[in-house]
Amino acid sequence: MAVPSFLARERIVARPGFNRWLIPPAALAVHLCIGQAYATSVYKAALVSHFEASLTAIGIIFSIAIVMLGLSAALFGTWVDRNGPRAAMFTSACFWVTGFLVGSLGIATDQLWLLYLGYGVIGGIGLGIGYISPVSTLIKWFPDRPGLATGMAIMGFGGGALIASPLSRQLMNWYDPAYDGTAGTTPSGSAVAQLFLTLGLVYLVFMMFGAFIVRVPAEGWKPAGWEPSMVKHRELVTTASVSAGNAIRTPQFWLLWVVLFCNVTAGIGILEQASPMIQDFFRDGDTSTVAVTAAAGFVGLLSLFNMGGRFVWSTTSDFIGRKPIYMVYLGVGMILYVLLATVGSSATWVFVILAALIISFYGGGFATVPAYLRDLFGTYQVGAIHGRLLTAWSAAGVAGPLIVNGVLDTQGTPGELVAGNYRPALFIMVGLLAVGFVANLLIKPVAARWHEPEHRTTTSVREGAAR
Repeated sequence: MAVPSFLARERIVARPGFNRWLIPPAALAVHLCIGQAYATSVYKAALVSHFEASLTAIGIIFSIAIVMLGLSAALFGTWVDRNGPRAAMFTSACFWVTGFLVGSLGIATDQLWLLYLGYGVIGGIGLGIGYISPVSTLIKWFPDRPGLATGMAIMGFGGGALIASPLSRQLMNWYDPAYDGTAGTTPSGSAVAQLFLTLGLVYLVFMMFGAFIVRVPAEGWKPAGWEPSMVKHRELVTTASVSAGNAIRTPQFWLLWVVLFCNVTAGIGILEQASPMIQDFFRDGDTSTVAVTAAAGFVGLLSLFNMGGRFVWSTTSDFIGRKPIYMVYLGVGMILYVLLATVGSSATWVFVILAALIISFYGGGFATVPAYLRDLFGTYQVGAIHGRLLTAWSAAGVAGPLIVNGVLDTQGTPGELVAGNYRPALFIMVGLLAVGFVANLLIKPVAARWHEPEHRTTTSVREGAAR
């Protein structure tokens, strides 16, 4: 599918002397906007009240968005690699903003299906294309530090709620003065509808900014003083390349799919329920000792650790390797979940520390996986392979919220739940992390029979630039 000339890859090839450190801000401009998806818990109670629906019915909105993220990333991954990041970021902005506008209309007219269609389906397509748009570009700009590169590319997605959570609360208070962020007050549906409209317009500006400042390196470019031979050899790091079509035929791809699915499922259930969860863990009778404003602040804190984990842990993986860092994510993660289920309600600071560390591993897993793919399959079509792997996120986007919301719907009524009601779901997450831990241990180097001939990958790069 052709793109307009002003979006074409050949129009954004960097000139000699271009500073590669200008690329991370372009990636952040997009990822900080689409990272709003992690702030849905701030207005979740308002949607439950407005539509008179269950937690599961409203949680499905988030699940649809994540499903579409994975599916669109898989379907359009090769298109993104071929046409470049500007076309992808521009397209992402159009879908993401349209999703907000349609979702706003759905809330204003009491049509839940429009919210499913808008924020879920249309917005989810924007999520998927926007999520993968800068990844392969940053890996090519930073071949000397792929973990650092992917951490920079993806940490903005984890940090989106850090901005969106307090901003959403303030805007809803502005649109509905009766909502002051304290316990017992819930913003009106009209306030959430206006919030969606406002966020859509604001995000349009920032995402277009990212789309028009991004650049791709010229063919043959490499950092000054760096040679591929300088890369420290590790068992799972290849100098060969595997096509996207062949990658999905290898056991390594599917083992990593299981790893990502388990890690994401365990974290996404908490993120989607974060604001009411901390209130429920410290409920005293009909009221919680944690105010609504503090719960919104907790969502922002989790966003900070989500973002920080994506940068810190993925950068650490450059030094200790991808497989060992995933052993940390999954192994230590199991211990943290057990502690959250058993002693998490003993003190607020204990709950916050445990949840924050869990979410840092969740974010780190996302940021490290593109570099893991690069190590296993090379740089040839890493963006397209990454897109296909994100179908694991789609599956987790359904499984995580369904596990948590499904368990909670059987335990009691929203607003009356306590810490014990969460324990079955938390122990299910422990089991999932154990499965992921075993899958990671089984990952071995990709067999040479799947490698592409060197002349083919070089020719494909030249043909892509010619387009």
